[in-house]
Amino acid sequence: MADDAGLQARAKFTAMTEGTAEDWAAISRAGQAHRGRHVDRLVAHLILLDNDHGGFNVDRLEHSLQTATRAFKDGRDEEYVVCALLHDIGDILLPASHAELGAAILKPYVSEANHWMLEKHGIFQGYYFFHHLGLDRDMREQYRGHPHFEYTAQFCHLYDQSSFDPDYESMPLEAFVPMMQRVMEAPKTSIYKRPDAA
Repeated sequence: MADDAGLQARAKFTAMTEGTAEDWAAISRAGQAHRGRHVDRLVAHLILLDNDHGGFNVDRLEHSLQTATRAFKDGRDEEYVVCALLHDIGDILLPASHAELGAAILKPYVSEANHWMLEKHGIFQGYYFFHHLGLDRDMREQYRGHPHFEYTAQFCHLYDQSSFDPDYESMPLEAFVPMMQRVMEAPKTSIYKRPDAA
C-alpha cells in the first residue's frame, strides 16, 4: 500500500535479511510520525506512581514531583529537573534495580554526568538507610574519586532524600511536561543517529 506521494507505507520484508532501503525509509517515516509521543508514554507511566506509597509517607508520584520541584526552585537547568522527575520511574517496573531503568530511558538525551547520577543514585541514596536494613551504608564509597561522585551525592542529599514531606507544595506534573518535551526532543547520542546528523 502506498501513500499519495507514491512512497511505500510499510516495510515489506518478513525477515530483516530481506530488507531494502525503501523498507527502512518507510520505517523511518512511521517513526517520525510518532516523534515526541514517548513523552506522553512516560507521563502515563508516572501517573501509575500515584497512590503507590510503597510504605513511604508520600506516594511515589509525589516523591518524584517533590524532587523535581526542589531542583527547579533551586535553579537547576531543565535537563537536571527532568532527571529529578524521572529518577524513580523504574520503582514499580524494576524495583530490584530501578535506578538503571531511569538512566536507560534518559541516556540518549542527557549529559554523561546526569546519566551517571541517575544510574548510581540508588547506591548513593543507600547512605541514608542501608544500615537500617543490615546493608553497608557506605556502598557508594566504591565510587569515591569518580568525577561525578560529589555531583550524585549532592543530588541525593539536596533533592532525593529530603522529598518525602506530605506538606510540601510540589509543582503539578503538567508543569514538567514541556520541559520533558524540550529535553527529549532529539537524542544527543544514539546508535540510530548518523555521525553527520545535527
